[in-house]
Amino acid sequence: MTQEWHDILFLHWPVSAEDIRQYIPSELELELFDNKAWISLVFFQVKENRPRFIPAMPGISSFLELNVRTYVTYKEKAGVYFLSIDANNQLITKLVNYKNFMPFRHANITLKKYENAITFYSRSKQIETNYETLIASYEPISGPIERSQLECWLSERYHCWTKIDDHLLRVDNSHTPWKLQNTAYTIHENSIASYLNYNDKENYPIAHYSKMKKVHLYPPVKET
Repeated sequence: MTQEWHDILFLHWPVSAEDIRQYIPSELELELFDNKAWISLVFFQVKENRPRFIPAMPGISSFLELNVRTYVTYKEKAGVYFLSIDANNQLITKLVNYKNFMPFRHANITLKKYENAITFYSRSKQIETNYETLIASYEPISGPIERSQLECWLSERYHCWTKIDDHLLRVDNSHTPWKLQNTAYTIHENSIASYLNYNDKENYPIAHYSKMKKVHLYPPVKET
């Protein structure tokens, strides 16, 4: 598949490794930076979602996405594990979540843009659990920055894993290195992944913005 990601917002928090370990498949090693585990909320608009070399198809070519990820390794490959992926396209969530391939959830997500300022609202529609909501506003306030070691560690991730019927699968992606910008942001409400203690008032996230990224996604590979 190929996709374009637009108006990407990254929000990163350190979390307790003990708290998050139980949500990760046992085959994966939770990756730490400076002895801390991390969780990231990543919001963006998907455009031009399509199989490679095939024109985009109406109904699945564009949607809004909010994913929650943490950082893992498997046999010296570093990547991410998704705790949840919310999207406002019901067809996409059904297709990608077939046999629980990825933890997609249909959500009510809206985006409003005024010049460079963006406000989005996301609320999951899960019946079995409490609603999860994220409302945030953000606006880039710099040009591309020179990334620190931590910022590179958090952003440059080209593998993710999922587990189906006791089989660990890896999905690879490729794109150019991230060009991150500093962003002014306000989190109006946040109950995403509330089972983790990451959003205390004194624990402000690391936040970045990126305008657009073209991404290639590859077929899943069964790990051995």
